[in-house]
Amino acid sequence: MPKPCPLTALHSLQLPMQLPSFSGSSVTSRSYSAILRCPPRPLIFVTVVALSVTFIYFSAAPILFNERTKNQWNGTAPVVIPAVHPLETVDLGNEEVRLTRVLKEAAMEDKTVILTTLNAAWASTDSIFDLFLESFQIGNDTRWLLDHLVIIAFDKKAYIRCTAMHPHCFALTTMGIDFSGEKHFMSDGYLKMMWRRIDFLRMVLEMGYNFIFTDADVMWFRNPFPQFFPDGDFQIACDRFFGNHLDRNNTANGGFNFVKSNNRTIEFYKFWYSSQDKYPGHHDQDVFNSIKFDPFVDEIGLKMRFLSTAFFGGLCEPSRNFSMVCTMHANCCVGLNRKFNDLRLMLEDWRRYMALPPALKNSRLPFWRVPQNCSLAPLQHHI
Repeated sequence: MPKPCPLTALHSLQLPMQLPSFSGSSVTSRSYSAILRCPPRPLIFVTVVALSVTFIYFSAAPILFNERTKNQWNGTAPVVIPAVHPLETVDLGNEEVRLTRVLKEAAMEDKTVILTTLNAAWASTDSIFDLFLESFQIGNDTRWLLDHLVIIAFDKKAYIRCTAMHPHCFALTTMGIDFSGEKHFMSDGYLKMMWRRIDFLRMVLEMGYNFIFTDADVMWFRNPFPQFFPDGDFQIACDRFFGNHLDRNNTANGGFNFVKSNNRTIEFYKFWYSSQDKYPGHHDQDVFNSIKFDPFVDEIGLKMRFLSTAFFGGLCEPSRNFSMVCTMHANCCVGLNRKFNDLRLMLEDWRRYMALPPALKNSRLPFWRVPQNCSLAPLQHHI
């Protein structure tokens, strides 16, 4: 006795008396039913395989996407160089339109964004950029801030790496200038990159956005917003803090600042940028520490505040209390390798602190093991 056909269940289908015509021929319900009654086994096999492959494909697609999304923040996403260069799909000629789109996507409800800059030397795999993103992951109430971080890429390699790791990237190009290599402190390339940054930040303010600017060698351990002054227009971290938030003798560091968009800050950034002509051969931070005393600052009514190193520390003057620290900066440090070593150690110290029992967390027992390699000594003297 022959085995029953696997598709006998299809007999219950209600088929029309006359099915559509193919190539001029007509297939009746009777002949169609005969075909379904027991189709050839190869046809069954091919059909099952095709349906299985289709199911696997559409099931796997969202999994791949979710893995990609999940890995954006933990630094494990591979850097895949696409067949078409990302910059080739960007209209570099319309900088303001591109910037408007990126800022709008990343901004908080009050139009505040977090900005950092990146070039090829800092963007390679297992680099300072990876440590920077990792700090947001392991910090206290900092992971959500990644949604509002815009990375300003100075060159193609940095832009490729950014788009592989982060959703908000902006390509900032400067005709005739290559910002891709390591810019040694106070070199001509370093100075041009720093002043390009100041001019860019002025443009962000003119577009109505408040911002926290952070260097990529600043590790984020806590949400900094509760430590900002509500009445401050321009708030800046310090290499050396002398205890008074209003004292302009505090030694400011331009690697971390919070700036509100208003006429006062816009005018100040214009003044800051133009002051490079008065102080040739100086970088933006040195110029700031000179012009902060200028009468023009008071004339425009700029409310300047200096941030305590207890909350916003660095290697020049580390925050001594792990229960208070928001950020730590690899300042007073020359050389990428030195910075990378000490920043990695800094993250290890933070993990060690977070693993402590609550009673010990509130004590002053934890300490930073940095600076270790970092120094302001010239690189050739410290190999």
